[in-house]
Amino acid sequence: MPARRLVEPIPGEPAAVASTGDERILVVADYHAGIEVGLRYERGVELESAADVRLARLEGVLDRTDPDRLLVLGDLVHRIGRPDGDEIDELRALVDRVTDRVPMTLVPGNHDGGVADLGLGADYDFEVVDAAGIRRGPVGFLHGHTWPAADVLRAEVVCVGHEHPSVRLEDEVGGSRVERAWLRGPLDPAAFAGHVDGVGGDGDGDGNNGEHGSAETELVVVPAFNDRSGGTWVNVEGQEFLAPFLPDALPDGELYLLDGTRLGHYRRV
Repeated sequence: MPARRLVEPIPGEPAAVASTGDERILVVADYHAGIEVGLRYERGVELESAADVRLARLEGVLDRTDPDRLLVLGDLVHRIGRPDGDEIDELRALVDRVTDRVPMTLVPGNHDGGVADLGLGADYDFEVVDAAGIRRGPVGFLHGHTWPAADVLRAEVVCVGHEHPSVRLEDEVGGSRVERAWLRGPLDPAAFAGHVDGVGGDGDGDGNNGEHGSAETELVVVPAFNDRSGGTWVNVEGQEFLAPFLPDALPDGELYLLDGTRLGHYRRV
């Protein structure tokens, strides 16, 4: 594990602050603006929009942390393809309010294919970077739906979204509940062999990756900011992970609830 704690979750929130040296970055994943519209046309589910609630919660986290930047680890919007109608309205309101305070960066996810085409960067301090991820000093960032750039894996800590990690908890009388959770632990470079050039293929069996990261790299899977977006029940047998490199890249991952409670290895909870 890294000697220094570069990514600190915010107690009670599905968000963290990453210290990159030059900036303190507020990191959130899977905001899914417009999800209620999506649930209507995807599943016929009618829910009142929680756009104002989501934005107020995000602004509260900005107040609490006073970062230099907001970085979204993909799936800023819900529609796969170009956002439309109410989705665009929520997206514009979000970007307008956030960038009035701090710059905003989106590492696009599989739901963000049309965001760059909206040209929001012309009106706001808003950038969309490459889907293979970016590195800022000792911290790498990507959504997780595709294989990352090699430079991202050189970081001391790599933050990903996409998975919406959740844990199913049971009590003594058979009751259960599902809670969003953090999943973090040493990154295994071997999971990227054959998919990311120069990574995981040194062949000496020590887990070391040479120049392109090592067994000392930490992988942090960030819970979804949107509490209506579902998730992977990572401690339930038969649940398939979404990211192409999970669970192989995180064989010793541990679960933490949003309040900071450590639950231990995700397969033994």
